Amino acid sequence: MTAEHKAALAQGRLEGRVVRNYLDALRAAQPKRGRKRTADTINKRLDVVDALLVDASPIDELRLIQERRDLTEELATVGTGVELGALEGEFVQIAASYGARQGISYSSWREIGVPAAVLKQAGIARTA
Repeated sequence: MTAEHKAALAQGRLEGRVVRNYLDALRAAQPKRGRKRTADTINKRLDVVDALLVDASPIDELRLIQERRDLTEELATVGTGVELGALEGEFVQIAASYGARQGISYSSWREIGVPAAVLKQAGIARTA
């Protein structure tokens, strides 16, 4: 394997990682359906779960224990938004070359949720 080939493979891995990280962050930042849960609403539900556990049947207790675990994990992540700034900057730098090499069109980038302004910054035109 030539040094040039190794460099191309390394570049492809780097670009793939940057694109994957950016798309994962975009997906995580998308608003979820329904009401947003706040720390207060989660804590209130935790109180209800604790009260229900006192008289719960074994199967209900199992379900409530799992719900309590889920709520505790959710509470730990409330307010920790995804910071797209740095990921977006990296994405802008490599998106055009990655898209050209992979045959990804402007429409495909848009359909997965990449904003038009980001694609414009990356130099990806609507005709691509």
